[in-house]
Amino acid sequence: MKNDAFKEQMKNLFDGWNTISNWLCFLRIALIPVFSVLFVKGQYVAAFIIMIIAALTDLFDGKIARKYNMVSNLGKILDPIADKLSQMAIVIILIVKFWDGYLRYILFLFIAKEVIMLIAGAFLLAKGIHPGAAEIWGKVATTVFYVFMIMIIALGGESSALYGVKFFEPFILSNTVITVMIVISAVLMFVSLFGYVPGFFRQLKENKEKAEKNEE
Repeated sequence: MKNDAFKEQMKNLFDGWNTISNWLCFLRIALIPVFSVLFVKGQYVAAFIIMIIAALTDLFDGKIARKYNMVSNLGKILDPIADKLSQMAIVIILIVKFWDGYLRYILFLFIAKEVIMLIAGAFLLAKGIHPGAAEIWGKVATTVFYVFMIMIIALGGESSALYGVKFFEPFILSNTVITVMIVISAVLMFVSLFGYVPGFFRQLKENKEKAEKNEE
């Protein structure tokens, strides 16, 4: 019976998966190692361009899915996974960038938050529960994260993508501004994390009640 239930869940998961929005998610995931390698090798402009492309896929996949009715069960899972992998890659890159400073300790908090979210999501999936959609604070936190981190990668000091370009010289961010941006993003990330907690336990409760009802 358990195998049959698992097969049914997998069938439902991949039903209607072949959509443009899902392929954009696959592309976003594939671009993560490309961005990381380029940044580590010091090719900051190319890494910045790849990051912008990845951010655009994130912007358009949801809009396309809703506008053309391409919403799928796989997409509901794939999109947040792509987001979290992208965010973790960016944070790891910034940890390397700021390894000699105190900012690395704040950045490690981002990784802790994403690991918690991935574990919680995997736990729900193991019980046959699709994780809920992002709450408003989650969307705000993700938007602020991408905006701030793109700015830091583009204008955050000597190892930034646009450093040395004369036009952008007045806009190069100071360490104080970078610190404030990272702290604000970290606070919003943890606000969003705590915002998921009620929904997490609500889903577990509803799933338990449903299972007990089916047993009767």
